[in-house]
Formats: sequence, C-alpha cells, structure tokens
Amino acid sequence: MSTSDNKTRVVVVDDHAFFRDGVARGLTRTGQIEVLAEVGSAREALEVIRREHPAVALVDYQMPDMDGLALVHAVVRDHLPTRVLLLSAFTDSAVVFQALQEGAAGYLSKQSSRDEIVDAVLSVARGNTVLPADLAGGLAGEIRLRGQPSGPTLSEREMEVLRGFARGLSIPQVASELYISASTVKTHTQRLYEKLEVSERAAAVAEAMRRGLLE
Repeated sequence: MSTSDNKTRVVVVDDHAFFRDGVARGLTRTGQIEVLAEVGSAREALEVIRREHPAVALVDYQMPDMDGLALVHAVVRDHLPTRVLLLSAFTDSAVVFQALQEGAAGYLSKQSSRDEIVDAVLSVARGNTVLPADLAGGLAGEIRLRGQPSGPTLSEREMEVLRGFARGLSIPQVASELYISASTVKTHTQRLYEKLEVSERAAAVAEAMRRGLLE
C-alpha cells in the first residue's frame, strides 16, 4: 500500500543522522506524510521498500554502501512500485540526466527548503516527475549531446516551446522569444503535456529527455 489513512507513505534514506532526522520531522509535521522508516544505508532502504512498498523513497544521492543511482536501478529492475526522489548537494547536469535516464522520479538539491521537499514528495507520489526550473535549464546541454529523436510526433511550434522550457524559460519568456502571445504558448504547452503525459514544464523537459525528443 502506498498510502495509510490518506497519508503518503515515505522512507527517508541518508547516512547523516542529523540531516535524515530533520527531513523526516519536516515531512511528518505536514500531517500529509507518514515516514515509515529512517535508514542510513541504501541496502536497508531496499529492504524496507521491498517489504513495505512506500509511495516514495527520499534518497541521498551519495551513500557509503550503494549510491542513490544504484538504488533507483534496483527499484526499477525489480518492478517495485516505490518512486525514488533523489536529494543531492551536487546538481551537475550530467548526474541529473543519468538519474532521470535510470528511472528516478525526481532530483532536488539538498539546499531546497522544507516546503520544496514536501511539495516534491507529494508531487512524485501523484506520479509526476520533479525537476526544479534551475536544473531544467542546465540540462539543455546534456539533452543536445545525448538526445536522439523518437517518441510522439510534435509540431514544429511545440518543439520550439519545448526547447524554450529545456533552457529554463517561462511561458512569457517563450512567448517573447517566438513573437507569439502567451495564450498561444499555453495552448501549445497543453498539447505538449497531453502528448508527453505530464502536467508541468519541468516534467515535460524530463520526459522529453527520456524519450530523446530534443536534439
């Protein structure tokens, strides 16, 4: 089960007890999240995930026994229902790209506020991909280097809007750059969401990256 008494069930994974406890307390205080376990290693986390099937595993990218990326790989390989949200002090675009390619549900900086972490956990539990806008812009280079065209067919204008989002632009900024109205950009954005099966800009960039739609 992923929820209990309408609360999102989460396991918090970090080898630093002080940080781990602080994050767990912040999640619990919302009243919307139940922290099933706080563990200090990825191997312990995998045991909890296999046994309890929490909705979300909030995982430090750097762990002493097995890094967060290896945990993502194990969860995906074993077809476990838990979605893994990575937290890291490092936000290098190549690392973020690889994490999403492996199947991570999202990637956040450890500098994120408590509210940002809470919102990300709840969003991931609803099936969304979480990627802060400042990271989305940094992924543009990785997308250009690694992306291969495939997946759903997008119109030329939809691709232009998508490329703008990949560079971290907002809807008004995309509208200004393409010399079209913001409402027109919103229309193209909605079509993008439908084709990529997402509900927000960062998720659209992440999903397009996974499908190799950006060159």
